[in-house]
Amino acid sequence: MRTAMILLMLTGLSAPALAQRESLGIFSQWGAFLDSNPRRCFAIAEPFQAPRAERWKPFLSVAYWPARGGRGQLHARLSRMKRPQSAVLLRIDERTFQLVGGGNNAWAPDARADAEIVAAMRTGIDLAIETRSVTGALIRDQYQLRGAATAIDAAAIACAARR
Repeated sequence: MRTAMILLMLTGLSAPALAQRESLGIFSQWGAFLDSNPRRCFAIAEPFQAPRAERWKPFLSVAYWPARGGRGQLHARLSRMKRPQSAVLLRIDERTFQLVGGGNNAWAPDARADAEIVAAMRTGIDLAIETRSVTGALIRDQYQLRGAATAIDAAAIACAARR
């Protein structure tokens, strides 16, 4: 069931790329995939608990873009549109990181933050992303990190091996 939900979620990301998407595996709550054009590999999960999404599926991903030199780039699609000027906080167990973004998207502010967040994800148990919606309500998208390290490793290895 979880695999089907992840694949359905990915359908909405990029229809042309879907025909060229290769599954690298499903690891507990996380999936790993390879897109061939443009080449990118990513680990992805949907929240296990979040406000009901609006017109899109929320997700959290860690991507590798060999042609761009991108390694371990975090991207969150929030379950709701965030209020302008509201901070976006990512919490992994007891650690807190501030993200940047707008609309319904958030990212780590730089490569160093990406690396710190991914390192924390490898040993963490739970992850939550919090901000305020355009109505002022709290948005809290919660993820389980079981399988995240394996999915991230599968994505990294697939992109490193297919240069």
